Amino acid sequence: MTDPIADMLTRIRNALTAKHETVEVPASKMKSAIADILLKEGYVSGVKFVEDGPSGKLVIGLKYVDGNKSVINGLKRVSKPGLRTYSGAADMPKVLGGLGTAIVSTSKGIMTDKQAKAANVGGEVLCFVW
Repeated sequence: MTDPIADMLTRIRNALTAKHETVEVPASKMKSAIADILLKEGYVSGVKFVEDGPSGKLVIGLKYVDGNKSVINGLKRVSKPGLRTYSGAADMPKVLGGLGTAIVSTSKGIMTDKQAKAANVGGEVLCFVW
C-alpha cells in the first residue's frame, strides 16, 4: 500500500456511505493521531485500539445526527505521495472559510490548522475534513 492515510480516509468515507456504526482501520501512530483529532473535533464518536496481529487495528465509531445524516460531509486527502503539499504558519489553508478542519503534520506532531497557527508552525497538509 503506497498511501495508508488515503486508505484510512477512503474506508471512513465508504463506511459513512453505507451507514455503518464503526469502521476498522489497520493501526499506526499517524492514523491514531489523525483519529484522535477527528474525535477531539467532534467528527467521530469514539476511537479504540484493538490488539490484532503485529500492528493492531483502530475501531472508529462514526457519528450521525438525526439518525441518518453523517457529521462528516467530506474527507479529502491533500498531500499525496506523488505531490507533497506544505504550508507555512502564516498561510495555513482554511477549509470552507474556517468551518472545516485541516489536519497538518508539523515538527511538533500532528495537529489541526488552528493549533498549528497558534503554535506558529507550518508543515505538511495531510487532509481536509468538513
